[in-house]
Amino acid sequence: MLKLLKTSGQARRCEFQTVHGTAQTPAFMNVATAGAIKGAVSAYDLRELGCRIQLCNTYHLHLRPGDAVVKELGGIREFTGWNGPVLTDSGGFQVFSLAALRKIKEEGVSFSSHIDGRHIFMGPEESMRIQSNLASTIAMAFDECVENPAALDYARQSCERTERWLLRCKEEMERLNSLSGTLNKKQLLFGINQGCTFDALRIENMQKIAEMDLDGYAIGGLAVGEPKEDMYRIISTVEPFMPKDKPRYLMGVGTPGNILEGVSRGVDLFDCVMPSRNARHGHLFTKDGIINLNNAKYELDRNPVDASCGCPTCRKHTRAYIHHLFKAKEMLAMRLCVMHNLYFYNMLMQEIRDSLDNGTFEEFKKRNTIKLDTRI
Repeated sequence: MLKLLKTSGQARRCEFQTVHGTAQTPAFMNVATAGAIKGAVSAYDLRELGCRIQLCNTYHLHLRPGDAVVKELGGIREFTGWNGPVLTDSGGFQVFSLAALRKIKEEGVSFSSHIDGRHIFMGPEESMRIQSNLASTIAMAFDECVENPAALDYARQSCERTERWLLRCKEEMERLNSLSGTLNKKQLLFGINQGCTFDALRIENMQKIAEMDLDGYAIGGLAVGEPKEDMYRIISTVEPFMPKDKPRYLMGVGTPGNILEGVSRGVDLFDCVMPSRNARHGHLFTKDGIINLNNAKYELDRNPVDASCGCPTCRKHTRAYIHHLFKAKEMLAMRLCVMHNLYFYNMLMQEIRDSLDNGTFEEFKKRNTIKLDTRI
């Protein structure tokens, strides 16, 4: 259940209540692809880093260790040690990224495992069964993510197929949630809005899936190479047709500036691998902009990554030490930097929530949107 606490223009300050706890929104979901954050960060670390919701990957967990194994071990929360809400994606984006290995039909998608090449079939029912075995808080509907730009005719056909798949997802989840052996009988289902960068398609698709009365709604198929101006336009175009009383999730986004622009357009939830991926290469977010600790100028720098940051990395280590760790190719460099970037993102979301609470969001957005995305 979503409780709307306050608004500022289109921006929303909410509480998202789930069977696994209440998340304050807007929130950034930390991406634990295979049950852990890349860079040697665990679910127990996420608690200290201010994470609200953990996101895990259906496709990868289905391949390893297998969703049946995770179910046998108590579900993804028991398996990883995370005690809050978990969202699992449907596997649709991974299928999209495996374009050279896939074949899409009405029944679903046939593709080859990127690990060992074995044949895999996944359709709406299979995706729901896997996510039910994982026992996540939120399951994402199985959809087709179409690359941008795309031909209008194909984008329309894809939207129509995704709508049919969504009905099948809903029916299968209702069945699974009624079974005695299901670990989480209150698993939520989010539908995904598609339509590439075609405004009319996006609106039509959103209107149709809104009629299905789902637990939440995501905007998918963005942040896949289109200009950010197109992304912002699509969010603004779709938002009036999204149910006001349900969570809104912008998939795969993004930079701090992207998040501020998304919040201002009515988005509640975000996720992106970018902060952890960039951190593993020494690119860190600070209140003054982005720094690269691989640069020689940090060799003797005794300052923390960000003097205003309270993360474990900034409390205990200097830029010079982390610079050394990267040069020495020590794994600790990645861990320390990933922890910093995730803490930065989670604290950014806290500051956004605070600014919405006290009526200063527009000032906060104006002050930080460009600065936080700028490389120093």
